[in-house]
Amino acid sequence: MKNPKISVIQATPALFDLENSIKKMATLVEKSAKENPDLILFPEAFLPGYPRGLTFGTKIGDRSEVGRETWLMFWENSISVPGKYCDVISELAKKFSVWIVVGVIERGESGSLYCTTLYFNDIGILVGKHRKLKPTAAERIIWGEGDGSDLDVYKSDFGFISGLICWENYMPLARTYLYEQGVQIYLAPTADQRQNWQHTLKHIAIEGRCFVLGCNQYVERNDYPELPGENISSFDEVMSRGGSVIIDPLGNTIAGPLWDCEGILTVELDMKLIAKSKLDFDSVGHYARNDVFTLTKHK
Repeated sequence: MKNPKISVIQATPALFDLENSIKKMATLVEKSAKENPDLILFPEAFLPGYPRGLTFGTKIGDRSEVGRETWLMFWENSISVPGKYCDVISELAKKFSVWIVVGVIERGESGSLYCTTLYFNDIGILVGKHRKLKPTAAERIIWGEGDGSDLDVYKSDFGFISGLICWENYMPLARTYLYEQGVQIYLAPTADQRQNWQHTLKHIAIEGRCFVLGCNQYVERNDYPELPGENISSFDEVMSRGGSVIIDPLGNTIAGPLWDCEGILTVELDMKLIAKSKLDFDSVGHYARNDVFTLTKHK
């Protein structure tokens, strides 16, 4: 198995503007491709942006008409899967012979929205998608829940790829299910900019004996468009500091964390480290007690 080169992109999309977000994504893929990566990872909800700080006119027991206007803007700039914007990403993956994994807001069959990760392989095929199992806190107002049927691991010529979205990574059984499928390159796109998130990513790397790629957006208040009923002027000047990072199977940081700017982290992964790390710990192997604990997936 070859040692893959991985790029993690920390950037600001054109918030609430899918067309220009896709254009920026294409520019970033082309820029990253100069390093000849095997995989490029974009953040959670990169298309068309994570709506941090917005209320959508909601409070317990009431929703406002002006909030519905903001929701409509968000909905109209979300992605249908499959669809023409998926085709654009597919062509980028094919053109540059690179896996592209990107967080999107997906417009479901009935019209509900989902926070989703899309996986395109290096010949441009959409090999899978994963809908966030449990939106966090107020995210539940705007996003539906995934049904868990898409917790898959994807085989590439450089390793087994999968991951979870943001605070799904705090769900130990979901993590374990990916470990049991042999994940080696664990992707953790997020909107969490806290320093404590770095500890979470290190824990997952050590627990799963896998490479972990944390990927976040960098967003400033001035990146927001005018939105009906939202007091953008009251927002912090920097809405998301980033913190994208790459961690090895022993919990060592090998790139990043990247704070307070856009940027691209690119490293070559030494895949032999995965086997070396399992000398003393393998959570689903010699350190498991399947006679005591059993994980059962219902879907």
